[in-house]
This record gives sequence, C-alpha cells and structure tokens, in this order.
Amino acid sequence: MELGLRANLEQKQQLRMTPQLQQAIKLLQLSRMELKSLVRQEMVENPVLEEQQEPYAAESMYVKEHGIDQKADENPDEVDEVQADERDMDNIDWEEYLDDYSSRSMPTNSYKGYSTTELPGYEETLSTEESLSEHLMSQLRLSELDERQQEIGALIIGNLDEAGYLRDASIEELAEDAEADAEEVEAVLEVIQEFDPVGIAARDLQECLKIQADVYYPDDETVHEIIADHISDLERKSTAKIARVLNVDKEEARRAAKVISAMEPRPGGSYEVMPNENEAQYITPDIYIFKDSGEWVATLNEDGLPKLKVSDYYRKQLAKKKEEGDDDEVKEYIQEKLRGAMWLIRSIHQRQSTIMKVTESIIKHQKAFFDEGIHELKPMVLKDVAEDIEMHESTVSRVTTNKYVHTPRGVFELKFFFNSSISCTDGEDLASEAVKARIQEIIDDEDPGKPLSDAKIADRLEEEDNIDIARRTVAKYREKMGILSSTKRKKAF
Repeated sequence: MELGLRANLEQKQQLRMTPQLQQAIKLLQLSRMELKSLVRQEMVENPVLEEQQEPYAAESMYVKEHGIDQKADENPDEVDEVQADERDMDNIDWEEYLDDYSSRSMPTNSYKGYSTTELPGYEETLSTEESLSEHLMSQLRLSELDERQQEIGALIIGNLDEAGYLRDASIEELAEDAEADAEEVEAVLEVIQEFDPVGIAARDLQECLKIQADVYYPDDETVHEIIADHISDLERKSTAKIARVLNVDKEEARRAAKVISAMEPRPGGSYEVMPNENEAQYITPDIYIFKDSGEWVATLNEDGLPKLKVSDYYRKQLAKKKEEGDDDEVKEYIQEKLRGAMWLIRSIHQRQSTIMKVTESIIKHQKAFFDEGIHELKPMVLKDVAEDIEMHESTVSRVTTNKYVHTPRGVFELKFFFNSSISCTDGEDLASEAVKARIQEIIDDEDPGKPLSDAKIADRLEEEDNIDIARRTVAKYREKMGILSSTKRKKAF
C-alpha cells in the first residue's frame, strides 16, 4: 500500500445562497408591517436610498392611489432607471438657511385665539385608560395595611394575570420572594380579594365565584352549595342532578344556576394589563380583489409603503470620483451603498410581482368562491398554484404567509384559500373551510335547549349536503372554530 498526496480535478454543480438571494427570500416572507419597518431602517442606514415624493398614478378603480409602477414591476432589471426631481446639494447656502431658521420665533402655546390659561390642562388631555395593576395599587395605598404588608400586596398584584387571577405563583413562592411567612401573605391576599373588581386575586374559578357570592348573595344557601360542591355539574348544565343532590326543586336549582352564570368569570378582563396594550389591531391588506367589467381583478396596495429611489446626488458624486480618479475609499463606499440600494429596490419589486402572480392564480382556481361564497370554496394545495405560475412550492408558501387580501366577501389571509379535500357522496370534493362553514350554520340553527351532538351533525351533513365525514372530524373542526361541545352549549334556563 502506497501513501501519498495527489491533485484531482473534478467539476461540481452547487447552489449557493448569495446575500442578495437571502435578502429576496427574507422580503418574501415579511408581513406588510415588517416590510415597512425594514425599509425605514434601510433608509436610515443607507444614505443612497431616498423616498420618491411624487405618488404613483392610480391604477385601480377600487381604491384611489393604490397603484404600482407597472413598468418596473414587469422588468425588475430596469428599476435603476427610475428617476425623480434632482436636488443639487452643492447650490444650497447652508449658512443662510441656518440664519433664517434661527431667526424664526418659537410657537406660542395658544390655539385659535385662546390664551394659555384657557387651554385644557395636561391631565384633561390624557386618553390612556387605567390598567388593572394601577387600579389595584391605588386601592392598596388607601388601605390600612402597613408598609411591610403593602410590599407583599404589591408583589401579589404584580403576579396577577390579565384575567385578574393569581395562578402563576403559589402562596409559598410569594412568601419566599417576600421573605415572609405564608400566613402573612395569605392575610394580605384576603385583603386584596376585597378590592374592586369583586372576585379579583382568586386562585381559580371556584374561589372567584365564591368571593362574588359572599359579596352579592351572602344568604343564598343554594348558590353557595353549588359553588362549593357542584361546579362540574353546573358546567354540564346538569340542573336536575343538582336539584336531586341538594334536595331542592328543579326551579330552585335553575334559579341558582342562572345567578351563578351571571357572575364575572374574568374580573380583570375589563381593565388593560398595560396602557394601550389591548387596543384593537387592524389588518391592512396587501392586495385588493374586486370585480371590473364582469371579471375578478387584483391590484396591489402600495399605500403607506415608501417608494424608494437611488439618490441622484450620490450617483453624480460617484461619476465625479471616477473622472477625478482619486479618493478610492469614498468611491468604494458609494459603490457598495449603491449596490445595496439597487438590490433592495429590485427585491421589493420582485416580492410585489410574486404576490400579484400568486393572487391572480388563486382567483383563477377559486373563481366560484368569489362568485358564490364560501360554500363553493374548492380544495387547493400549494402545488396547484406553484405549477400554474412555474415557481417552487416553498416560494408560494412564503408569499402566502402573513399576507392579507381584501375581497367583497371579507379580508382573508392568502393561506385561507388553500384547503384539504373532503369527499362527498355525489363524487365531488369540497374544501375543509366550506365544511366548517356548514357546521357553523347547523350549530347556529340548533335548539339551544337540545344542542346537536357531533354524531348528529355528521348525520345531517351526509343527509342534507352529501358530505361524508366521521364524528371525530366534526369534533376536530368544531374545536378549531372554538365551539363548545353539545353538553356545554346546552342552555337549561
């Protein structure tokens, strides 16, 4: 056997992820808000990038000023030809500008003829709602607890969840954190449980209801007995069993159950955990679908997205440096930033173009949904769209994630249109979302006193809609839609 070194020449094909390709892939999967944030950040870090001030012409009959530069979209390689108003920074007299700026008077605190004293005070202009912790801390400071007990109280309040329950920490853990006895912490907790809202700082639902019953119904024995020993029967709406065990008539059991059902299971739910944290978050669609001359068409929503261009000033500076043939470090810096700016602009236009292609393919496959509604939603997988637009499935998956479309039938995530297939007895296939909608309709129309079981819903689907699915499939879809089981949907009063 001979040992030695040899040089071999071989040819290989290898796919390498360039930084530009990584950037394009990253932009594809960003949501609209994330894209806006990234563009703003890039504009801060790259001086070559500027925002084009003049708006694009409106291309949509549906939304005014929601257009896109179609020429650049069709040919991303020509993005660098986008021009804007020139700004000759060499002609600006900065000294004169600063002198003029410094000579301006500061604005006075007056509005429409009102003096400063007539304006509302700072406190009157605040719009932030009081949070749960702030509400409880204000009561704690007004209580008769000493300084040491108030420290323990603040620790308890700080461990309440958004519903107002003390579930994340035990008495023993709080005592260890406060370096106090468990009995002392328990005593402070009992005081806090007397605060408003009633039922606050309970450790579970049963204790929460007990606190409310002690305050509102101190003499109602039936209510107290149900809370103490029959919560599980109450959840199952088994008022007949409660009446039999407590030796009361059914009307009394139903009355007490109705009283308990009117109590607040989430005493802290009406307060904000932190100011403005629970404000509604609105979805801004990435694309609009509407009917034009009898055909469904799509248009991109460019409203609010910065329209980027490459700075003409830095282009001139680069050309100037090349002519002079000096200052290689500055020239290299400008070239690097120009390349980065051009790749970002091209990647954004490629992202928007891909979203359009995917949406147009969805319209082609789901035309019946847009015409008739959710019952006509067809089964569709990523592969169907990928083959139609000649792209990889992973690209379609990235494009449809966290992207929303506005249609006459509502706002949907693009992934909504991709559904598994459910076989029907008449030979046709139906989308799973259409089946869910039909289950929702059946439950909405049921008798509240005699709700349908999953097995009966499955039977009705087969009889009325030719949809053959198992009981456990109905249960799975019902749970995904957040619908309770038949025993918990039953209304006994």
